[in-house]
Amino acid sequence: MAESVPLSTDRAPAHHEALDRLQTLVADDLSRVNQIILDRMQSSIPLIPQLAGHLVSSGGKRLRPMLTLASAQMLAYDGRRHEGLAACVEFIHTATLLHDDVVDESDLRRGIESANAVWGNKPSVLVGDFLFSRSFELMVEDGSLDVLRILSRAAGIIAEGEVLQLTTSNDLGTTEEAYLEVIGAKTAALFAAACEVAAVVAGRPQAEWDALKAYGHNLGVAFQLVDDILDYSAKQAELGKSLGDDFREGKITLPVIIAHSRGTDEERAFWVRTLEDTEQVDGDLDHAIALVRRHEALAETAARAQSFGEAARRALDPFPDNEAKRLLLDIVDFCIDRVY
Repeated sequence: MAESVPLSTDRAPAHHEALDRLQTLVADDLSRVNQIILDRMQSSIPLIPQLAGHLVSSGGKRLRPMLTLASAQMLAYDGRRHEGLAACVEFIHTATLLHDDVVDESDLRRGIESANAVWGNKPSVLVGDFLFSRSFELMVEDGSLDVLRILSRAAGIIAEGEVLQLTTSNDLGTTEEAYLEVIGAKTAALFAAACEVAAVVAGRPQAEWDALKAYGHNLGVAFQLVDDILDYSAKQAELGKSLGDDFREGKITLPVIIAHSRGTDEERAFWVRTLEDTEQVDGDLDHAIALVRRHEALAETAARAQSFGEAARRALDPFPDNEAKRLLLDIVDFCIDRVY
């Protein structure tokens, strides 16, 4: 058995106050989830836990599994099934990150070398597949066909979203509607499933499944909108991420769509050269940042994130007030306030 890798929880306390309080609320459950993750990523083939552990222990927020745990607490669920499903959610997320870094040819993940930069593309893809298989084992062990349907469908939607993003990359004809379809699939689907399964295990009525799914979906869209803002913001460095990754990869995100639509012919020619033709030179990223600011594309994207955040908050209206609900509402602010 390969050596276990400790799970890092290092964060910037001032910026992550709401996240810290959420983690405190679910601390006991999260500890057991982390142990499930460590146990299930082990293999007699040493490279598997070594590579998986590199990403799992690299300081991720565990936001998605914490949403499962907090949603279960809000519903006063007193069993243990949500712990295995929270681990399942994290395995799906981690597998997609391994695959994404290969597709995007990323060298960094959370400020450290990505797994594909260290071990290469083939091992990263295959270990991602291994983690997907672990997630499905956990779904089956739970024994609920509804849980299996929700989480397996989410995995499929995420894959569809990534393929759809490939078709929109380097295409400035991408509409805002198409962009929202991409992030609704590749990001929001797992947020939605992570919350919805809590209502399933708690034995709640369908209306509450739908409400938690809506909360997670809208939160996930807001989260990704803010991520797309940060790619063109100095705040990115404070969060341990590389500035301009989306720009260098030719990704068409909402700030670009807005800036391009409002730009002059000369500015549009710049976007075509850098994103469609991928002919980038020194200084292009700075000019791109100047353009999205000039046309208030970041502020406009932030306003969209606020709108989705409000929808997430409204989705929780049917639930009685308790500490878990208040923290789930606060997490909406955390996701959006990362940009400020």
